[in-house]
Amino acid sequence: MPAPLTRTEAQDRARLLNVHSYTVHLDLTRGEEVFGSTTVIRFGCTEPGATTFAELRPARLHRLTLNGADLDPATFDDGRVPLPGLAADNELRVEADMYYSRTGEGMHRFTDPADGEVYVYTQCAPDEADRVFACFDQPDLKAVLEISVTAPSRWTVVSNGAGERTGDGHWAFAPTRPISTYLAVVVGGPLHSVHAEHDGVPLGLHCRRSLAPFLDAEEIFDITRRSLDRYHELFDERYPFGKYDQAFVPELNFGAMENAGCVTFRDEFLFRSAVTDTEREARAVVIAHEMAHMWFGDLVTMRWWDDLWLNESFAEYMGHQVIAEVSRFTTTWTGFAVKRKAWGYDADQRPSTHPVAAQGLADTAAARVAFDGISYAKGASVLRQLVAWLGEEAFLAGVNAHFARHRFGNADLADLLDALAGAAPGRDVHSWAERWLRSSGVDTLRAEIEERDGAIVSAGIAHTGKPSPRPHRILVGLYDLADGDGEHRLVRRGRIGVDLPAGGADRTALPALVGAARPDLLVINDGDLGYAKVRPDRRSWETVAAGLSAIDDRLTRAVLWNTARDMVRDGDLPAAEFLALVETHLPAEPAVSVVEAMLAFARDEIADRYLVPERRPAAITTLAEVCRRIIRATDDDPGIRLAAVRGLIRCSSTPDEVTALRAWLGAERVPGGPDLDPELRWKALLQLSALGEVSEAEIAEELSRDPSATGCQGAARCGAALPGRDTKERAWQQMFADGALSNHLLIATADGFWQPAMPETTEGYVRRYFEEVPAAGKRGPMVATALGRMLFPDHAATPETVQAAERCLEEDLSPALHRALADQLDDLRRAVRIRES
Repeated sequence: MPAPLTRTEAQDRARLLNVHSYTVHLDLTRGEEVFGSTTVIRFGCTEPGATTFAELRPARLHRLTLNGADLDPATFDDGRVPLPGLAADNELRVEADMYYSRTGEGMHRFTDPADGEVYVYTQCAPDEADRVFACFDQPDLKAVLEISVTAPSRWTVVSNGAGERTGDGHWAFAPTRPISTYLAVVVGGPLHSVHAEHDGVPLGLHCRRSLAPFLDAEEIFDITRRSLDRYHELFDERYPFGKYDQAFVPELNFGAMENAGCVTFRDEFLFRSAVTDTEREARAVVIAHEMAHMWFGDLVTMRWWDDLWLNESFAEYMGHQVIAEVSRFTTTWTGFAVKRKAWGYDADQRPSTHPVAAQGLADTAAARVAFDGISYAKGASVLRQLVAWLGEEAFLAGVNAHFARHRFGNADLADLLDALAGAAPGRDVHSWAERWLRSSGVDTLRAEIEERDGAIVSAGIAHTGKPSPRPHRILVGLYDLADGDGEHRLVRRGRIGVDLPAGGADRTALPALVGAARPDLLVINDGDLGYAKVRPDRRSWETVAAGLSAIDDRLTRAVLWNTARDMVRDGDLPAAEFLALVETHLPAEPAVSVVEAMLAFARDEIADRYLVPERRPAAITTLAEVCRRIIRATDDDPGIRLAAVRGLIRCSSTPDEVTALRAWLGAERVPGGPDLDPELRWKALLQLSALGEVSEAEIAEELSRDPSATGCQGAARCGAALPGRDTKERAWQQMFADGALSNHLLIATADGFWQPAMPETTEGYVRRYFEEVPAAGKRGPMVATALGRMLFPDHAATPETVQAAERCLEEDLSPALHRALADQLDDLRRAVRIRES
């Protein structure tokens, strides 16, 4: 692997160079292994005579020319092209063959197993553009990009700029506005495309031909139009990149990528099977998230990866807020609370935590591991808190001033803070940002209430945090038990706004509550505007345990479910009590996002990791019965029913349950619905595989029934789950053989490998994992992340596994693998502590 670009090198090069343009021609007709790449870079140099370098990772380097003179290809070394003796104005020409990728990095090449058609697309972020064309691959050297492509004559090709077919297989694309190299994109293949226009912006949707029946163009275009309209209302700058394509591509490593003018999405967002409204909502949020990047990230781009949050946190916040405002998905913040925010809380409590606005990222290898729950979910939570503290009008005024000052350029945190401070002269924005954006960790808020004769005599919030507590603007909700229509309800009496000061104050009084009747439930952070761990007072928690499902407000319930989840992780709530909460209240929960998140936590964390193995079967039986109760109670809600059927499949383990799964597969339907579509069939087959109840021949038969890419992943997952010695060894060899599997097939195989129901089938592999993963982690950051996270034996929550992981971390590991293993080890230690408590 080439040496990563350091921050110092990037700063020196940015001081030295002014890059004007890239003219790139890609030849995609050179076979299955390589494609041709010819690049002409025009750039200025502030110090004539100086030396610098460009980046390139070629299969074969054919020619290097600087200002008309050939450079010796032998000087090329470790992914860098030395450029000596620069003039004031320069032209670099590079001709090379480049490798196609199977790991979603650079130019990814994919053969659709459904019909044999070939597709390619580029993924240049964060620093993979040099796998496609020669470049100065750093975000603050923006330039005009003009691309042309030679492709097979049957193909359609799309890129950042508007394109046209100029000859047989030849495509030319309009020059872009100045953009960073990581935002370059090419998508090609026999694409199925749908076009439209809205408010003067040409729109396009593209996908593989085999997925054409699943391209829900009407809904996707509707979300796109609504989001575009809302951003045009919020931002003074109109959409800046001409046309707006959205391409759904195979085996994308991220959910989506905000390439200017042509966003790529993982094509799992084209639903081949029934999905819940939560999943449609998530797709809508991602569409709005990526569109927000056209301003946050593409129009104004970070100078260096320290300010990745300027891209991701803003887009995460805007995506949820805009979809809640303009679509039928009005409860996006509920899904955010139980899924995305939990991701942020977990990441922020590990040793690898870092400030939202990271400092001192030394190189691009360190930048790669900053794409985490802090840069996305915590950052969005902090921005939501900022809007609550600053006011939406001032926030948007500052953002628009920021866009105006830095359009088509680069900026950092200080630039944004100056713009926000100018829009809110009465607020010390810089001090607020120092506490919220330059420090890491989660504050804890504890309710303290004293009562006498049913009235409150003292109320306050104890506030702790390291290195010192942050300021918080939150709501406190007061709920009382009430009877109505023969049912007990928890009714909100009212809310009070509370400002918790920063610094040393360890308790903030709530004088507005003194003298009032003691509420049955006091909810700190009602409405979820804050970012903090919450610990209720004793009586409030007793009310939650008895009446959580009696609260009408779904976001309040989400906050309390998240509190329960966090209390289990901290050892403040026994795992058995969380299961009791699930058993008592989840069958009455109408929010699909809550049902999905809590079933997943109970199944994957409580049953598989936090409980000792002897108690796992009883927990699985409890969860299966919870799923059956939800199914019986939700005849009129197909989304809840689908979530429960998925949960029941994963929790099926008894002979009767195995027989039921077999019957469903035969009937192709769950009694009372839903139909057993491809996704549910593969889920059922996976569970049967894990229990040793199917054969390799049955898996192959199902694959012949569904020969799609997701079918291939399902077969890989099922094959790895089979308990036989030969099947386990075959799956292991495939994962640890370089290049044997694409990233998505690697992840699917890893996902199926460990089966906590039958740990004896993989007992020897725990030791082998820590012996073999260091070398495998050097195959590249995406492979390292997949093996370090998905294949980590987190079910084996024992002191011996902890020790093996600790020894492994002492070895020479790639940064991506080290981060993945360190995070998994911290979670493993937590599980061991919970098991031993």
